[in-house]
Amino acid sequence: MNSPFKTGSMGNREPFSAFICDESALDVLRPVVIEMGWQPEKCNKGGLRNAIQSLSIAASPAILMVDLSESGDPLNDINALAEVCEPGTVVIAVGQVNDVRLYRDLLASGIHDYLLKPLSAGQLRDALTQAQAVFASPRNADGDSDQEHVATAVVGTRGGVGASTLATSLAWLFASEHHRSTALLDLDVHFGTGALALDLEPGRGLTDAIENPSRIDGLFIERAMIRANDNLAIMSAEAPINSPLMTDGTAFLQLQEEFRQAFDMTVVDLPRNMLINFPHLLTDVNVVTLVTELTLASARDTIRILSWLKQNAPACHPLIVCNRMQSGSAEISKADFEASIERKINFQIPFDQKAAANAAKLGQTFIEANKGSKTVAPIREIAKMIVGVAEDDGASIEEAGQKGSMLGKFDLKSLLGSTPKKDKAPAEPAE
Repeated sequence: MNSPFKTGSMGNREPFSAFICDESALDVLRPVVIEMGWQPEKCNKGGLRNAIQSLSIAASPAILMVDLSESGDPLNDINALAEVCEPGTVVIAVGQVNDVRLYRDLLASGIHDYLLKPLSAGQLRDALTQAQAVFASPRNADGDSDQEHVATAVVGTRGGVGASTLATSLAWLFASEHHRSTALLDLDVHFGTGALALDLEPGRGLTDAIENPSRIDGLFIERAMIRANDNLAIMSAEAPINSPLMTDGTAFLQLQEEFRQAFDMTVVDLPRNMLINFPHLLTDVNVVTLVTELTLASARDTIRILSWLKQNAPACHPLIVCNRMQSGSAEISKADFEASIERKINFQIPFDQKAAANAAKLGQTFIEANKGSKTVAPIREIAKMIVGVAEDDGASIEEAGQKGSMLGKFDLKSLLGSTPKKDKAPAEPAE
């Protein structure tokens, strides 16, 4: 079993609960529980089966002690316990079978410790103290706990410009090449492709969060997120298309807060409608990666979104990424586009249909499937710039965005062929 009992935060849950078969063991346990500052009433009569029945209708505690004495198949019952326990629960098993193989199998299943009957006060005190210490451990035990969290929201100016493709690639780069623990939040609740790009089932994590925002804590995050690899986890959904999205956005804000505590990086694949409906989603976002293309509609909507960001999320640093660049076939020239939005395009990603098809066939992110392609070089540079935001406070992005401001803003009609106003800079030839 892939261990479901992982370290996490106690959050607002009960600190301790026990399910013990015999009164003599309970008599030893209760004074120690009082000594730990917990309620002796949480020491229940009954073994593992009683624990499963009780926890199937109530939240599991931070530390759970279960008695295996009456269990005919302890390992199978432990698996059943995992189904009703919230991740992060530290489980201490108690039993009367002195068997090294059983002990090892129980530890492998995710149990924190196994205590042999008859129980002693000293034995219980040591075990409970060690279990409590699990929650005092820092989030990053590798020494990076002082590393600042960086969040980026990837927004497409139009449907189909490749924002989701870029979001999954950035998340993969942060996790695999920059070795940062990364959360990918796909907020296209009905039609998101984040999990699909990683060849994963989306699960119910995001829909559960929307339906029950009060349940969101570090332990919920561990259970609800789907792991792509050791450093990358995704939360997404494939909600029925006959079920409209009913939320005030509270769940999304809480999810971001938990991500900030549990991960080094957050990537939010943010549809345009979600950006407008829930502006608070950008409260703690460092960089808004705005994905666009050289079309009149994209120019218009880039202008509108940049203006919206200036008013609603002034602390965010916008990063303009022009995707699917094709020489000589753009609807409008790069120079006219940059003049209209009053800033330079920060990065240009060439159009590569074969690379996109290759990624889809392999069930991998665009960059993972095409590591050696020249197409992915700009994506690596984007990731590098975003990772560096914590140290630079976004200065490099801000400076890059302001270089084009002197060009002035074209009237959109001029992009359709009418004569530009005299005070505008001459357009460069279309690429």
